[in-house]
Formats: sequence, C-alpha cells, structure tokens
Amino acid sequence: MILTLLFTTFVTVFLAEMGDKTQLTTITLSSTTNKPLAVFIGSSLALISATLLGALAGGSISNLIPAFLLKLLSGIVFLVIGINLLLQSKTEASNDSF
Repeated sequence: MILTLLFTTFVTVFLAEMGDKTQLTTITLSSTTNKPLAVFIGSSLALISATLLGALAGGSISNLIPAFLLKLLSGIVFLVIGINLLLQSKTEASNDSF
C-alpha cells in the first residue's frame, strides 16, 4: 500500500515538474556554471524543503477542512489565477500593438 502511494506521488510530481519553472531555472543555473553537481544539490534541497512544507501544511489543513472542500477551494484559486494571467496577457498584447 505505501509503495503504491510512493510510486504514485513520485510519478505525479515528476511529470508535474517536467518543463516547470523549477526545471528551467535549474537548467539555466547549470548552464552558467561549471559546477552542475552544486546546482543539483542546491535545487534538490530547495525542492525537498518546499515539498516538506507542502506536505506538512496539507496534513495540517486536512485536519481542519474536509478534503472535498479543500479540492474545491484549490480549483477555484487555480481558476482565478489562470483567468488573471489570461487577462494580463491580453492587456499586455493590446498595449504592445500600439
């Protein structure tokens, strides 16, 4: 059971990070230095720290808010952010055309 959860979590996060800002930033940092191992260690520690905070927060929040409500709120937040980004890009595109 725990191996299934570990595998599912690994695959989900691995696929989510492909082409993400974190990966692109790591590629950029690594390409500007002759120390790719230091960049790997630094970015790995940062990702582990951020993931630990997320896991701890998720565990704490799930004790206070039902899972379905948390999923609903997360979806709404992502939609609001997405719509905001679309509106900003449309405004910037309109301003660039002049």
